[in-house]
Amino acid sequence: MTFDRRMVVAGMAGLAGSLAFPRIGQATPVSRGVVARHGRLQVRGNHIVGDHGRPVTLRGMSLFWSQWQGQYYNADAVRWLCSDWKIDVVRAAMGVDSGGYLANPAAELAKVEAVIDAAVANDIYVIVDWHAHQPYPEQAAAFFARIAGKYGALPNLIYEPYNEPLVEHGWADVLKPYHAAVLTAIRRVDRRNLVVAGTRSWSQDVDEAAADPLADPNLAYTLHFYAATHKQALQDKAAAAMAKGAALFVTEYGTTRADGDGVIDATQTGIWWDFLEQHHIGYVNWSVADKAELSAALKPGADPRGKWGEAMLTSSGKLVRKRLRTMA
Repeated sequence: MTFDRRMVVAGMAGLAGSLAFPRIGQATPVSRGVVARHGRLQVRGNHIVGDHGRPVTLRGMSLFWSQWQGQYYNADAVRWLCSDWKIDVVRAAMGVDSGGYLANPAAELAKVEAVIDAAVANDIYVIVDWHAHQPYPEQAAAFFARIAGKYGALPNLIYEPYNEPLVEHGWADVLKPYHAAVLTAIRRVDRRNLVVAGTRSWSQDVDEAAADPLADPNLAYTLHFYAATHKQALQDKAAAAMAKGAALFVTEYGTTRADGDGVIDATQTGIWWDFLEQHHIGYVNWSVADKAELSAALKPGADPRGKWGEAMLTSSGKLVRKRLRTMA
């Protein structure tokens, strides 16, 4: 999501082995679901595949900035998204700036861990997202080392170490060193789970990253789009990145303009969905929030614990929910 709508002031346990079950004290899956079907995700060529070796296309929802919409970071909301919306993956967008993790680390960490535990309990994947526009390599490395130490043995986990770098954050001089530092912290503990690396220009310059890739065998690159703003030109960049051998994951997309408002472009959203399905690229919608903007899935006042009827869904929420249920 673009900088102008984010309200953001720019500014270990032992090595995880092959265990596929929760550790003591963590939630136990209540049923066999998407993770049981696909197992631990791996990058093979320009695809993300499961243990079976076939491409896996995950479809799901992103929560909003944790410090502003933290009421939805709970087990009941995640359970409802699984049972009613039929999601395969949920994204915990942990806000870093503006009253987020840097100011209140314990509170924001607790929100993220509640979502991880709920994802494990429902046997879906969970993206742990360092939701920032500015680089904080030391803080991010320490955070992800902690997450990896507690949850890295589980196949549910997907790391997203940098949500949306800005245009001025060069790939070679800023972003590659940043990702290398965070990857080192993660891989000391967890060598096996998928990492999705943010790219320059609000995670759109995937072709640039693919031309100068990070040296990690299980890494994809982040692509973000908002359908009413980003059209064929961004799909061309995605195609160029894949042609260079990069795997992609759309950890955030919207049905609206990049500012979250303006208009819902259902036609272009459908074009994007077709493109992503054709290329086996996972996609996660922004966002589970009741904020008064068109990209929010919920109307103001929607119950923090789910059970949202049609009357509590926005036009975007209805469109995305229908898609998710159709693809389940």
